[in-house]
Amino acid sequence: MNPSETSIHRAQELTDNWIQEHGVRYFNELTNLAILMEETGELARIFSRRYGEQSAKDQEDISREKMGEEMADVLFVLFCLANQTGINLEEEFLKTMEKKTKRDLHRHKNNHKII
Repeated sequence: MNPSETSIHRAQELTDNWIQEHGVRYFNELTNLAILMEETGELARIFSRRYGEQSAKDQEDISREKMGEEMADVLFVLFCLANQTGINLEEEFLKTMEKKTKRDLHRHKNNHKII
């Protein structure tokens, strides 16, 4: 599948199809939230070793490819939670972009701390 043809909505559908075909059923919401935190922690570990002050352990994979895998794992579980709770993440993301654009139209450009 061409990544440019994949929407957030389509990704949620693909996740649901995978769960129905291979996963038997969704884990309950609380379990999936815990899994999301676990996956986020795995991503954080890579960032702390790659960009932070912590050194990598022997044979620990902190490659860009591994970082991408962990980001995708986070998305997968987030899509599971959205599907379980009836949230259309594509719609919500677009609302967030509109909100941030209105609220922060000049905020960051005028922030002397980041210019």
